[in-house]
Amino acid sequence: MSRPPLIGLPTLAIPPGPKPPRYGINQSYVRALVVAGCAPVLIPLLDDDERLRAIYERLDGIVFPGGADVAPGEYHEEPIADLNVVEAPRDRTELTLARWAFADDLPTLGICRGQQVLNVALGGSLWQDLRYQGVTDVEHSDADGRVRSALIHRVRLDPDSRLAQLIDEIDIEVNSLHHQAVKTVAPQLRVTGQSDDGVIEALESRERRFMIAVQWHPEEIDDLGWVRRLFQGFVKAAQTTS
Repeated sequence: MSRPPLIGLPTLAIPPGPKPPRYGINQSYVRALVVAGCAPVLIPLLDDDERLRAIYERLDGIVFPGGADVAPGEYHEEPIADLNVVEAPRDRTELTLARWAFADDLPTLGICRGQQVLNVALGGSLWQDLRYQGVTDVEHSDADGRVRSALIHRVRLDPDSRLAQLIDEIDIEVNSLHHQAVKTVAPQLRVTGQSDDGVIEALESRERRFMIAVQWHPEEIDDLGWVRRLFQGFVKAAQTTS
């Protein structure tokens, strides 16, 4: 009997308060991966590449989750006034892992910040704040207090994309919890989905077995059939390496 594919999930640093500093991740990512048939492994933020590589080389796939803003210096820009929190150790760990995953053709799924990390890791740039920089009047973030699972806007997918073919949909309603988005697309990636206001909502690589990124949060709406098909497709790709 084959074992479940081992899927890496980079964590975030939880600063000290009443309790000592910790590493963690939203449980929704773990739940969605477990339901899809994976064995998730949480990856701490490490500045030692040898130890980080020791974890990475055991993985059958990796998911880059949502979270804080990527530091603008990573894509050669100065920060604007509406930049949110940045976490340098997390940027370093995730950008390193993303470059390794692309180089090694490791099955990869990027979610929200994860899409932005993959784009920056491969040479692209970001809008630091969609509304502050005049990209759109639509509120893509949850500043209005919406629940994380609320379906907010439409995304149209390229019918020829792997994502559209995988989920068997080209017109979907998604949740939205971001204030940044992809600006200049990395040369190794292509746009496969956009919202009606033109914000880039999905990317993928033609050069890799499975490198798909989405700007919404599928782990929060994994009761939908097309979302389950996304995670199941990722698991199937990871199983070929396990």
